[in-house]
Amino acid sequence: MSAYDELMAYQRDTSALAQISGRLGWDQETMMPREAAEQRGAEMAAIEAVQHARRSNPQVGEWLETAKATDDVGRAQLREIRRAYERANKVPADLARAIAQITSEAQGKWAAARADEDVASFLPVLAEVVNLKQQEGAALAAGGDIYDAMLADYEHGTSGTEIGAIFDAMRPRLVALRQAVLDKPAPADVQGPFDTGKQMRLSRELARKFGYDFKRGRLDKAVHPFSSGSGSDVRITTRTNPDDPFNCFYSTIHEVGHACYELGINPAYALTPLGQGVSMGVHESQSRIYENQLGRSRAFTGWMFDQMTDVFGDFGIADADEFYAAVNKVSNGYIRTESDEVQYNLHVMLRFDLERALMSGDLAVDDLETAWNDQFLADFGYKVDKPSNGCLQDVHWSVGLFGYFPTYALGNVYAGCLYEALQTAVPSLERDLATGDTKAATTWLRENLQTHGGLYAPREVIKLASGVEPGEGPLLDYLEAKFGGIYGL
Repeated sequence: MSAYDELMAYQRDTSALAQISGRLGWDQETMMPREAAEQRGAEMAAIEAVQHARRSNPQVGEWLETAKATDDVGRAQLREIRRAYERANKVPADLARAIAQITSEAQGKWAAARADEDVASFLPVLAEVVNLKQQEGAALAAGGDIYDAMLADYEHGTSGTEIGAIFDAMRPRLVALRQAVLDKPAPADVQGPFDTGKQMRLSRELARKFGYDFKRGRLDKAVHPFSSGSGSDVRITTRTNPDDPFNCFYSTIHEVGHACYELGINPAYALTPLGQGVSMGVHESQSRIYENQLGRSRAFTGWMFDQMTDVFGDFGIADADEFYAAVNKVSNGYIRTESDEVQYNLHVMLRFDLERALMSGDLAVDDLETAWNDQFLADFGYKVDKPSNGCLQDVHWSVGLFGYFPTYALGNVYAGCLYEALQTAVPSLERDLATGDTKAATTWLRENLQTHGGLYAPREVIKLASGVEPGEGPLLDYLEAKFGGIYGL
C-alpha cells in the first residue's frame, strides 16, 4: 500500500477505538450501575492511553511526510490527521490518561452532588479537573492563550476574542427583546400531569418525523440529554417530566438534529477524520434549527397540537395558536436547556465568561458558586434558588469540556443563516411543516451541509450552505420577527 493508504487504514482503527470509548460514555450515562463509576474511570483511562499512543505515534508523522493525496477529500483527510497528530504530541500521555480518569469519576460525583444540592462535595474533584485542563491548555497553547487552545477542540478557526465580539453584538438586542416580551402578558401554560410513558412514545414519533433512523440508533433516558456516536451507530437520549412534556419533546428533536448530522455524512468518510461533524458550532446549528426554526414554528406546532390532543386529551390549551404561544413562551427560569430562544444565548454567555475566568486563573473553583450566582442575578434580575438550578445544572465542566459552551450560541448564529437560505430553497416549507412533514427541510440540510462531514472548515461549510458569511444578523432578525409576532410588539 502507499503511505496514504497505510495511514488511512491506521486511522480507521484509531477512529474505531474512539467509537468504543464513546459507547462506554453512553453506557455510563444511561445504563451503568451507579457503583461502577470508579472501575469505568479506569476503563476510560486505559482506552484513552491507547488512543493517545496511536494519535501521537511517530509513524503517523512519517506517513504524513510522505503521503500524497490525489483529490480534495484526501487533502482534507491529511489536514485533519495532521492537526490531531500535532495536538496529541503536545499533550503528555500521562496527562491525557489522568484527564480521562478524573473526568469519568467527576461525572458521577457531579450527578450525585446535583441530586443532593451539595456544591461542596463536587468542588474538590472539579478543582482537579480544572487543574489538569489548565495543564493541557498550556501544553496546547505553547505560550499562547490557554482558552483559545481549548476552544480549538470544539470550534477550530476562531478565538475567545472573536466569539466575545459576536456576543457583545448580540447582547443589547437580546436584552431589549427579552424586556419587551416580559413586559407583555404571558401565554397560557399547558396543564398536566403528562404520563411519561406517553411522552416517550410521542418522542419516538417526533424522532421519526425528523428523519431519525432507529435501525442505526436508539432513544433512551439520561439526566442530561445527549447524542453519541457516528457512522451507522448514533444514539440519542432525552428526559421526562410529568409537568413539562416540552422538555422531553424538544430535547428529543434537538438530539435528533445532532444525530441526523452524523447519520447524514457521506458514508465513504466512515471511521476517518471527515466522518464526523466538523465542529460543535456546526453541530449545534443542526440541533437548534431542528428544534427551533422547524420544531417550534407556527406550522409544525399546529400539527403537534393535534398529536398532543390525540395522546393526552384536553391539556388546557384552546387551539393551535394558543399552543404555538405556549411552546414559545418566554419566562423567567434557571435552566439553559429549558430556556426559550430569546434568553438561551444569555445563559451561554454567562458560562462563557465564567469558564474563561476559570482557565485563566482569574476565578478560583471555590468561588465558582458565588461568581455564578452573582452574574446570574446581574444578567437575569433574580437569584438562583438552588445549586441544581445554578452551577451544578450542566455536566460539561465535570467532564472537562472547557471551550464547549460558546459553541451553543455559535450554533444559533449559524442556524439563523441556514434558516434564511432554507426558506428560499424550499418554498413549500410552511405547508410541509403544517402536515408534520420535515423531509424537504431535512433533505436540504443533509445535501447542503451534513453530507460534507469534516471536509470543510466550520465557517466555510456554513457559508457554502447558506451563501452568506456567518454573522449574528439573521438570527437576531428571526428572533425579533417571531417573538414580536407572538407578543404583539
